[in-house]
Amino acid sequence: MISLNTPSISKAESELQLDDAFLLRQVSCGCEQSFNTLFTKYWEKAFADAFKRIKDADLAKDIVQEVFVHIWVKRETVHILNLPAYLNVAVRNKVFKQVEKRALHSPFFDVLDNVPSHYRADENLLWKEFFSSYEDLVKSLPASRQTIFRLHYQEDLSTKAIATELGISRKTVQNQLGKVMKKLKVSLLPLLPLLAFIF
Repeated sequence: MISLNTPSISKAESELQLDDAFLLRQVSCGCEQSFNTLFTKYWEKAFADAFKRIKDADLAKDIVQEVFVHIWVKRETVHILNLPAYLNVAVRNKVFKQVEKRALHSPFFDVLDNVPSHYRADENLLWKEFFSSYEDLVKSLPASRQTIFRLHYQEDLSTKAIATELGISRKTVQNQLGKVMKKLKVSLLPLLPLLAFIF
């Protein structure tokens, strides 16, 4: 059974929740019309919440549909006191799981390609935490490995160009980058799901 505590609310919000409560009671008794009413009422907001976090319209639609399907399937046991709050938490949790799944199955920098390359640290603590951890790890690398990493991922030089500039073989550059990537994946992958909550 899921129960959400309701915060202090205005009279208009209270009346809205009473209306929702009536419809939810009807849903718990199997009323499809009441379910469709709630779906129509809240689908757009739930979709917007999912999309702003995951930036994928099709996946956002799937997430919202899964949340509403769950409400219908579990209608006899799920107890919802505040539907907008319930949807917000349910959508956020679904997004979290999707981001975590993507992080585990995607190359590290493919994931980072989807987030802004610049940020102001005082704007968002999650960004600050993630990029601070990222920069600390890069700085902890041996000097030669750190140089190769920054030339490739921050200055966008090819492995061939780096090899020429540093006077080493291209294979050495590739091997060093592979070692860096392995270290960053192990250390930073656990933080990637946090990015879902930035947007």
